[in-house]
Amino acid sequence: MANAVFINLPVANVAASIAFYEAIGCTRNEQFSNASGAAMTWSDSVNFMLLAHDLYSSFTPKRIIDAHATSGALFALALDSREAVDAFAARSLAAGGREAHGAEDEGFMYSRGIEDPDGHGLGPFWMDADAAPAAQPQAETAG
Repeated sequence: MANAVFINLPVANVAASIAFYEAIGCTRNEQFSNASGAAMTWSDSVNFMLLAHDLYSSFTPKRIIDAHATSGALFALALDSREAVDAFAARSLAAGGREAHGAEDEGFMYSRGIEDPDGHGLGPFWMDADAAPAAQPQAETAG
């Protein structure tokens, strides 16, 4: 499990969140799941940990934000095609998600903005890196 990422998300309803994350293509890892939380595998190296508020609170003394009102993080999820981005959005909306913004087409990149049932931001996108514009060099300042 070298270089694996576990993204811990506080959720109000673990069962509803499991259903949403399964709908967007994650699989539940029973080894790291129980009634208080679930490990949802997105890829070989990325996992979403859906944690009931009580469990999440045991990892931090900070107040849990209302992600419907306050943005704490946005998770960009690379997909294989524009069609896959639209299909992801459709599955998300059917499973209780909310569209934060519609399709954005930059030519070399195509994306959508989705929120899960708890308001956490997901950004499915497709990008043709070979067609991406070269980074503009920043002007150096004297000083």
